[in-house]
Amino acid sequence: MSKILILPGDGIGIEIIAQAVKVIDSLNRNHDMGMTLVDGLLGGIAYDETGSPLPDETIRSAKECDSILLGAVGGPKWESLERSLRPERGLLGIRSELELFSNLRPAILYPQLASASSLKNEIVSGLDLMIVRELVGGIYFGQPRGVEIKNGERFGINSATYYESEISRIGHSAFQIAQKRGKRVCSVDKANVLEVGELWREVMEEVSKDYPDVKLSHLYVDNAAMQLVKDPKQFDVMVTSNLFGDVLSDCAAMLTGSIGMLPSASLDKNNFGMYEPIHGSAPDISGKDLANPLATILSVSMMLKYSLNKADLAEKINKAVSDVLDQGFRTRDIASDAEKVVGTEEMGDLVVQALES
Repeated sequence: MSKILILPGDGIGIEIIAQAVKVIDSLNRNHDMGMTLVDGLLGGIAYDETGSPLPDETIRSAKECDSILLGAVGGPKWESLERSLRPERGLLGIRSELELFSNLRPAILYPQLASASSLKNEIVSGLDLMIVRELVGGIYFGQPRGVEIKNGERFGINSATYYESEISRIGHSAFQIAQKRGKRVCSVDKANVLEVGELWREVMEEVSKDYPDVKLSHLYVDNAAMQLVKDPKQFDVMVTSNLFGDVLSDCAAMLTGSIGMLPSASLDKNNFGMYEPIHGSAPDISGKDLANPLATILSVSMMLKYSLNKADLAEKINKAVSDVLDQGFRTRDIASDAEKVVGTEEMGDLVVQALES
């Protein structure tokens, strides 16, 4: 028996989570999983109902559950709020509160979607990359931060800070993942101009000594961005800081054809995790049955694999998604002219049908 905290969030989060819940319900019916779903609030909807983007009740529920499934947060409706009350602060807060430091963002190109990628087929065909992003440190959390008046004008400051222990633990996470993959880690930093980057590189070298079977390389972040587009298949596991990982994983998303295809896992030291698609709340298409739910459904697969130790069922979900793509069904974001375009709801139904066939 597992308890899963369901946080739909804002915008298309409600629609895509509904499709993921269909998949969970199917697993409960057909595989005796006994997953109990607990509803919670996070983001803009949480602010509207409680006055906080991260209610205390959500944190309490999270600590009583075995994992978390999140939709998306944010939207223009809340952009005028004081920064501490905006939906994104709720997301950063729950990551920090639960110490979800290791963010896994796979970039896998389904063969059926090669034509949806903006790059040539020979460059992206067979792509299987894992980006490991440090998630609770760096410039998103560092102090001091803020905007103040200095020398008669506004002055903004953010601090890119890391303790060596924070770098070390994300390094170990990346190396351990690489041991189960292609045994290659590329660490990304900006050590040529940032002292925190120098520390990052030094600690990664120290961590690598514990993993003699894994090859470590280094790239500056600007070169890494270029190499991702030029030759993405050279990478196996890429490990980097919070800010750089945020940017590079979105770049990697388009290699796969759509940001709507990429799931993610955010794990603590015991593999308790929060699982979510890497895309945002897309308020422009919210409520229109246009959102691609596959990244959210694939996030359920990651949850089964990393937190619930059900790798066999995770693989069943992956196969069901692949089977639906084989049949030519696409949401609008990944469709070409000759393919069958379906909405959010129908795509969820199709995956469940494939899962149960």
